[in-house]
Amino acid sequence: MNTADRAGTGRTWCPSGKADAPESVVLGVRSGQGGEVVYLADPVPAGDVLPVVPKDVEPTRVLRFASHCVSNCLHRRGNDCTLVERVTATPADENRNVPRCHLRSHCTWWAQTGVDGCRRCPAVATTLVEGDDLGVLVADPTATREQVDAWMAQAGAGAPA
Repeated sequence: MNTADRAGTGRTWCPSGKADAPESVVLGVRSGQGGEVVYLADPVPAGDVLPVVPKDVEPTRVLRFASHCVSNCLHRRGNDCTLVERVTATPADENRNVPRCHLRSHCTWWAQTGVDGCRRCPAVATTLVEGDDLGVLVADPTATREQVDAWMAQAGAGAPA
């Protein structure tokens, strides 16, 4: 089964989706020291994976899920995703290859930001890590792109990260 089959006509997908949405799929696995996402070649229904995740492990700590974008999302402003606006305000390695992703043709982030969102997507954490002040700010639906830019400017000037 591919994402396009699950997406249905006209549905867009969030690469930082809910694990428990009926259509949810595993986008990738968080791996390595930095916890970057390694994308799966093909989507796996979340319902097939969640039962095997140990009960004491938050699924979003080890997996990234994709689900349909919904109109009542806290990160939504009209048709735009404010989360990807904040994500693209963070630094990206311009030399990084854009990861292969089965979600791209239906991805809200891709449609809104193109390669800028894709370059940063592997670093996005659904579960926040203690002490990650930038991650907390980016995830905050009330934060603006300008606030992220200001934080980045302050951090670049020697402020604690």
